[in-house]
Amino acid sequence: MRKNFGVKSWLYPQPVLIVGTYDENGVPNAMNAAWGGMCDYNEIIMDLAHSHKTVANIRATGEFTVSIADAPHVLEADYVGIVSANKVPDKLAKIGLTITKAEFVNAPVIEEFPITLECKLKKFTDEGVVGEIVNVSVAERVLDAEGNIDVAKLQAIVYDPANHGYHVLGERVGTAFADGKKLIKE
Repeated sequence: MRKNFGVKSWLYPQPVLIVGTYDENGVPNAMNAAWGGMCDYNEIIMDLAHSHKTVANIRATGEFTVSIADAPHVLEADYVGIVSANKVPDKLAKIGLTITKAEFVNAPVIEEFPITLECKLKKFTDEGVVGEIVNVSVAERVLDAEGNIDVAKLQAIVYDPANHGYHVLGERVGTAFADGKKLIKE
């Protein structure tokens, strides 16, 4: 049996993306954007309302960062999603996040979030903002001994749109591009 719910925006998992920008005065800003993902090998798309200060900043600078939110910073990730920089311009300073300038774009890196994509604006669409990823930086604290991302250390959070919850991305259950080969009959 299945239960029908009608039209819902329930795609699982939805990453919790933190979009970072600088305003015209160099003040760092960030917002939580749960509706986004990869749209090409080196491109990301995010559904951002044009009324956001973040969108105005992207229009002005043409550059931004996208960080992956993690469990240790769920309060900060939620805060930047519910407090508008249009009303609280120094919202990042108010919660004490550590900001450094990205190496390849004019946008902030929030050091507390372990993965940051540095992006240049490719285009605005009716659906949102498309950015070209020019660099990805990863905090060493989430790398394994071989220098690869350790998902357990990463503690990335995902958004549950049906129940308005955040959950930690978890256990490995398979190997991509390999496990399905067991079902190929020659």
